[in-house]
Amino acid sequence: MAAPLPSPPAFVLTGFAPDLLIALYRSMSLIRKTEEKIVALYPEQEMRCPTHLSIGQEAPAAGVCAALTASDVTYSGHRGHAHYLAKGGDLRAMMAELYGRVTGCSRGKGGSMHLVDPSVGVMGASAIVGGSMPLAVGAALAARLRARDTVAVAFFGDAAVEEGVFHESVGFAALRKLPVIFACENNFYATYSPLTSRQVNDDIYRRVSPLGVPGVRLDGNNVTEVHRAARQAVHRARSGEGPTLLEMRTYRWRDHVGPGYDVSVGYRTQAELDAWMACDPVVTFARALEAGGVLSAAARADIDARLDHDIDEAVAFAKGSPYPDASELAEHVYG
Repeated sequence: MAAPLPSPPAFVLTGFAPDLLIALYRSMSLIRKTEEKIVALYPEQEMRCPTHLSIGQEAPAAGVCAALTASDVTYSGHRGHAHYLAKGGDLRAMMAELYGRVTGCSRGKGGSMHLVDPSVGVMGASAIVGGSMPLAVGAALAARLRARDTVAVAFFGDAAVEEGVFHESVGFAALRKLPVIFACENNFYATYSPLTSRQVNDDIYRRVSPLGVPGVRLDGNNVTEVHRAARQAVHRARSGEGPTLLEMRTYRWRDHVGPGYDVSVGYRTQAELDAWMACDPVVTFARALEAGGVLSAAARADIDARLDHDIDEAVAFAKGSPYPDASELAEHVYG
């Protein structure tokens, strides 16, 4: 098997306010349900953009973004739905963007890989591998120069650490002690290439230690573990101590791009996928909350029903919105 087999998440609920735990569940459930709706609707061929889904890896986005304030900023990559939603991005604008409508967050011109909502600190996404990192470092530098209490987060995958920009970005952030968090969602594959065929050692979290930057390896299925580490990284950043690297080991269930499953391609096995699905970060967290007396099954069902309603309403809004007029073709485009 190309990816290591997971263990069920060992959630530790002590030290968390019940409202925060419920908010973490709601965030993960929103991501899961929104993307499952995309899976159901994509075959209609009305969404004409590629979609890279985060089904199975909801915990990193939810855990990190819950540690941020509205004025903190995030930068994402091609698999960015989860970060956008976890940070509070407008759901209706996201769905409209996937449908290419003028009411979309990028006025229908960006699609799935270019979600943005500056009102909540979602500053955009770059489809270039590793492209989020220099943007986040630049935002952190700007915050420092303007004496603003802002933390920037760069979300990226395991393949991005193979890009030169990873080393350049971490090195500069370390030198200037910038308030930036490097959030690596290590799902063990770059498209169809396993990490073990691309990197000598499975030690992403250690790559930054020569620069004096702390690196932390986390169970990316465990939202409370991720959130604790993210809070510490945010505190470190705000205190002027510089960047942190979070390596969150997670797993995508679906195709690299698209709504299907890709086991038939041959780069991973059904047994590997089944093992990771058995450690479902949403379901296991819901069970832990119920066992801990934090969120009953009935209350959880109510949350999920409200989310279903919101998602259906967002889809209806998107489908009912107009396409951009041809006169807008050259507007809001920079080159």
